[in-house]
Amino acid sequence: MTGHDRVVRDNVHRDIVLDDDISRLVDTRTFQRLRDVKQLATCHYVFPTATHTRFVHSLGAQHLAGILLKHLETVNPGRISPEDARLVRFAALLHDIGHPPFSHALESDKVFATYHHHETWGRKILEDPDNDLRQVLLELIGEDGLSRLFSILDGTCEPPVLHDIVSSQLDVDRLDYLMRDQVNTGAKIGTFDVYRIFRSLRIGDDGHLTVSRGGVSEVESYLLMRYHMYHNVYFHKLNMLTTSYVIRALVRARELVEEGKLTVSVRMNRMLMDDNLSVKDYLALTDSLIQAELSAFVTHDDPILSKWAGLLARRANMHKRVRVRDLTELAYWDAKSRIEDILAKAGHDPLLDMITARVHKEGYRPYAGGIMVEGGLDISDVSPIVASIKRLDDIMLFVPADCREAVEDVIQEAIAGE
Repeated sequence: MTGHDRVVRDNVHRDIVLDDDISRLVDTRTFQRLRDVKQLATCHYVFPTATHTRFVHSLGAQHLAGILLKHLETVNPGRISPEDARLVRFAALLHDIGHPPFSHALESDKVFATYHHHETWGRKILEDPDNDLRQVLLELIGEDGLSRLFSILDGTCEPPVLHDIVSSQLDVDRLDYLMRDQVNTGAKIGTFDVYRIFRSLRIGDDGHLTVSRGGVSEVESYLLMRYHMYHNVYFHKLNMLTTSYVIRALVRARELVEEGKLTVSVRMNRMLMDDNLSVKDYLALTDSLIQAELSAFVTHDDPILSKWAGLLARRANMHKRVRVRDLTELAYWDAKSRIEDILAKAGHDPLLDMITARVHKEGYRPYAGGIMVEGGLDISDVSPIVASIKRLDDIMLFVPADCREAVEDVIQEAIAGE
C-alpha cells in the first residue's frame, strides 16, 4: 500500500484496497453510475436484502483479480508482465460498465429501441471520445494500452490466461458474484473457498488457466454452488415473475408512447424510442429512473400499464406458478387452448394473464474452453460430480391464483397423453 491507496470496507472480502490508478477510474461519472444498477434486478422482491450493486461487485472482481495475479506470479514467475497484470485488474474492474438498468432483466430489444448486449455497450462506452472513463484510461495507459485492454476483454490476447482471469468458467467475475449474491440474499446453499481455488491454479503450457489435481474438490464445490444459486435464486419463481412484470410494463409504455397516449421522462423516451441511442443517453439510464417511472405508471388510466406497475407496487394478487414438475413445452402447447378457455371463463384476459418464463442454464459443459485440469483433461473427465451436474431447462407458467388448480389439471392430462 502507498499513501494514495484507498481502503473500502466490504461485507464479502473485508478490505478492498484501491490503488491510485484504480481510484481514478472508480471516481469517473461513468463508473459511479454502477451504484444505481442493482446486481440482481428484481431479486429483492424475493430476498429483501439483495439490493447490492454492480458497483461493489466490480470492486470485488478487481480485488480478486489482484490476489490471483500475485499467486500466479509466485507459481509461474514472469509469465504475466507487470503491465499486463495492471490491465487485467482494469479489465476486471470495468467488465460491467455496459449494463443497463435492472442488469440482465432489461437486456431486451422489446424495451430498447437501440438494443445491444451489455458487453457491446461497454465497448462503445470505452470508444466514445467524450467519455470520462476513456479519457482517464488514455492518461493512464495510452492508445496502445487501451487496445491491449480491449484484447483482454474480448479474448484475442496472448497469453489467453489474461482473458481467462476476467472471463471464463472460473473467472473473478463469477467467483465474486456467487460469493456476493449468497451473502446478500441470505441463501445458505453451499460454499467454496476462493483462496483454495486460487492456490490450485496454474498457467498451463497452452497459456490458459489450469487447475491442479488437488484443487478439483474445491472447484466441484464452486460448480455445485453455482448450480444451486441458479436453481434457488436467479431462477426463483418470484424473481422470474417480477422480471416479467417489469418487461411487460415497459413494453406497454413503449406502445403508448408511440400512440401519443403516454408522456415519460426525456431519458426513458430515448430508451424506448431512439433507434440510434448515444452512449451519453445510455449512461443516463439507471435503476432509480426506471423505478420512478414504474411508480408513476400505477395511476395511469391505461388498464394494462397500471396492471403490471400495480402488481409490482403492491406485491399482492400476483400470478401463481403452475405446480407441475418438469413442465415441457410440448405439454404446455398441448394444453394451451384449454388453459386460455379456463382463464377466459374466470374473467381474465388469456393474452395478458398467461405468463411464461423460460429457464435455461447449462449445468456444466466443457463449452467455451471448459475448466482444464493439469494433464490436459477437462474437469468433467476427472470428476463424476461435475459430469453429473445437469442443465436447467424448464418452462415456468404463471396464471391468476383462482385458475391455478384447473390449469394444473389440464396440463397433467396433456402430460399423461404425451
